[in-house]
Amino acid sequence: MSEGRATPAVAGEQATRNLGMRVAAALVLAPLAIAVAYAGGWLWAALVTLTAIGLYVEWLTVVGARTPRLVTAGAAALAMAGLLLAAGRIDASILVVVVGLAGVMVVSPERRLWTAMGFGYAAAAEVASVLVRHDQAHGFVALILILLVVWVTDIGGYFAGRGIGGPKLWPRVSPKKTWAGAIGGFAASLAVAAGFAAIGLGKTGPMLLLGAVLSIASQLGDLFESAVKNAGLASRTPATSSPGTAGC
Repeated sequence: MSEGRATPAVAGEQATRNLGMRVAAALVLAPLAIAVAYAGGWLWAALVTLTAIGLYVEWLTVVGARTPRLVTAGAAALAMAGLLLAAGRIDASILVVVVGLAGVMVVSPERRLWTAMGFGYAAAAEVASVLVRHDQAHGFVALILILLVVWVTDIGGYFAGRGIGGPKLWPRVSPKKTWAGAIGGFAASLAVAAGFAAIGLGKTGPMLLLGAVLSIASQLGDLFESAVKNAGLASRTPATSSPGTAGC
């Protein structure tokens, strides 16, 4: 009985700790990302490249295909593409991405489709982020809009979901996400877009539409990641991986 009564308190403490970690990370990482985005150039390309490599490695972990060869092949291709993007060689960077995609598929012992999807996603995010910043007139503003919409969608969804609760959005895929959280995150993204329009950084209609699209894309991405995790792929390691290398 005592354990049953203690469970809600433990859950509440864990939730508070998670919230504190989110706030602390936002206070540190958000100003850093904005400052680097403002600087642009090789600094932004370097940050984007490191993020893309992190996304790729995380994806391999989620789908249970993380091996030293796959990590090395994909990370090397993304790093080379990043160097070329920093030098302004967009055409060459895209060629490297294509070759890198073929390379990770060749060295992938199994789940080639999942591996290719992860590398393609990371590479597309890397190239697109650098290309957007290349626009001297609107690049920085566009990046800030994207970053803020993604952040407030997550934060607004978290607070609305915990504060309001209610029906689950898609319990089979993501047991914790609620309709209230999805709507709260969506509303927060519209508020950010409206703010940009209010200070003259775009027309109201197009800005609201863009904010809505970005918020929906962000939430669908979270749901897709949850669906992949729930499929149990992460629990199945490739046949060619030994216990000592599967977690590298």
